[in-house]
Amino acid sequence: MTVIIDVQRVCPGLLPSTEQLQTWVDSALGNVDEDCELSIRLVEEDESADLNETYRSKSGPTNVLSFPFEASIEIKPRLLGDLVICAPVVAQEAQTQKKQLMDHWAHMVIHGCLHLLGYDHIEDEEAEEMEGLEKTILKSLAIEDPYREQGELNE
Repeated sequence: MTVIIDVQRVCPGLLPSTEQLQTWVDSALGNVDEDCELSIRLVEEDESADLNETYRSKSGPTNVLSFPFEASIEIKPRLLGDLVICAPVVAQEAQTQKKQLMDHWAHMVIHGCLHLLGYDHIEDEEAEEMEGLEKTILKSLAIEDPYREQGELNE
């Protein structure tokens, strides 16, 4: 299986490389048995806030937005959709939560990819399943559990 990613960087700052993004996407989509493609757009707060308001009716920027693609016909490679990740929000969250910046980026990419595959976290049972997958994928990349309490991170 091959995963093609189209990366659009429209913001400054310390951003993951295309190779890092590819590694995280490949890890998240490891169980997909067909070639697929997705776009990842790394944006500033204003674009994230506009999209969050337009598509989720929520104000302000957010860390990651996922836009699954649903085709009425079969397309090869399979188009999964788009991820829009707000670089300043990811950086601020990493700092606030005392996480390594690139570890948090990995989590956001994996989280977004799982949304593109149909996973969600609205209901408690769905959240447990999705968080369990995230933890497993991140562990395979030698990244700590992102859901651990901040106090536990220093033990």
